[in-house]
Amino acid sequence: MPMTSDEAQAFAVEWAAAWNERDIERVLAHFHADVAFTSPTALAVVGVPTVRGKSALRDYWARALASCQTLVFSLDRVVWDAERAELAIVYTSEINGNRRRVSENLTFDAAGLVARAEVFHGVSG
Repeated sequence: MPMTSDEAQAFAVEWAAAWNERDIERVLAHFHADVAFTSPTALAVVGVPTVRGKSALRDYWARALASCQTLVFSLDRVVWDAERAELAIVYTSEINGNRRRVSENLTFDAAGLVARAEVFHGVSG
């Protein structure tokens, strides 16, 4: 999937804006129907570390957001690897007063949809 560094930056800005508005459907619009999404939060919320499929991802995110009184994602930087079609979005997550650094690594398929994602959380503070 051809994407420039500027397009990767624009994708991350839009992604963060959609999350800050709690617009799950806007975020999901970029994901493949058979996405595999791995996150330590998924393990805590739905009991499995990897959520498979867009419908299951929607359900997981809805459950996770239900416990969020406040949510702000502040974009720090993006790293685009064109050869691997992988975008790392590095940001600070502030949820219910808890701040932590996060990296979401999104791998795109040939159609430009996220086929696989891994989330890495830093220390809360």
